[in-house]
Amino acid sequence: MSSSQPWLRSARYDGWLILVPPFAALAVVAVLPDAYRQSAAFPLLAWVAVVLLIDVAHVYGTLFQTYFDPQQRQQRWRLLWLVPLACYAGGVALHAAGGLVFWRALTYLAVFHFVRQQYGFLRLYSRREGPAPGAGLATALIYAATLYPLLYWHLSPPRNFNWFVPGDFVQVDWPLGRQLATGLYLALLLAYVVREAWLFTRTRTVNLPRNLLLAGTAASWYAGIVLFNGDLAFTLLNVVAHGVPYLALVWSRRPAGASGRGWWAGRHGLVLFLGAIVVFAFLEEGLWDGLVWREHGAVFGWFQQLPAVAAPGVLKWLVPLLALPQSTHYVLDGFIWRRGAAR
Repeated sequence: MSSSQPWLRSARYDGWLILVPPFAALAVVAVLPDAYRQSAAFPLLAWVAVVLLIDVAHVYGTLFQTYFDPQQRQQRWRLLWLVPLACYAGGVALHAAGGLVFWRALTYLAVFHFVRQQYGFLRLYSRREGPAPGAGLATALIYAATLYPLLYWHLSPPRNFNWFVPGDFVQVDWPLGRQLATGLYLALLLAYVVREAWLFTRTRTVNLPRNLLLAGTAASWYAGIVLFNGDLAFTLLNVVAHGVPYLALVWSRRPAGASGRGWWAGRHGLVLFLGAIVVFAFLEEGLWDGLVWREHGAVFGWFQQLPAVAAPGVLKWLVPLLALPQSTHYVLDGFIWRRGAAR
């Protein structure tokens, strides 16, 4: 069965780096003390491991498919210039209208990016499948597996976690709405399972990576947002299930050294790749902490010498600039994976 599966690289590579991460994160959350599953408590070391080294670092993986790639720079130079300029100009305009306006817009852009990544992986793992009755159920389910927990969040009272900052989601406490959404989601899950069972009886085959992707997405998003109400639990499940597979996809598409584009794909390529994104992440978060947040001085000691900025007239220029790597990552990813991602 393994050789006939639509792996992107191999069963081992896809399994450990793309399909297993959400289940691994869920296993870690399952053994956490209850305080970390149902509260806003977030240990510093966990923040470094999950937020700094995965969440922030994975953003810079985009550089290796765009600005660090001579061929991409030549072919898409207009896009690579216009996207950050547009993101910054839009960010300044939004922040001028209010800090929460900016963060809310960035949050929904991030949500769109996270949801579309799961859909993108689904399309990759479905690329060999021909038309079959009920084929659209997989697409419906991958969107429901992400959008149902988000809808549940929107229809709940304030949670012990946020996407970026408190209040970045519009929330209305509507218990009936949560119940209706849950019922529809369960019905779709049941329909998908029945369809897969029916298809197996006819073909005696099963698309293992597609089903593992759907199961991992459904489990991690449901547990992180609906089942648990803890900042650490949400962040672990959200970040690991998104950031690790993204970096695995970037690494799997590294160019060959003979092309002149493979400086990061040689003998020490993995060290250079991971080292670069970690350094960029550390510098970005250090600037955030020194200039704006002042929350992790133990990690970013040197950056505490920077002046803390509180003036709204300065923040409207500074915050969109510091957030530019993220906003550019969200927008560019809508283009760079559109074609040829399964090479």
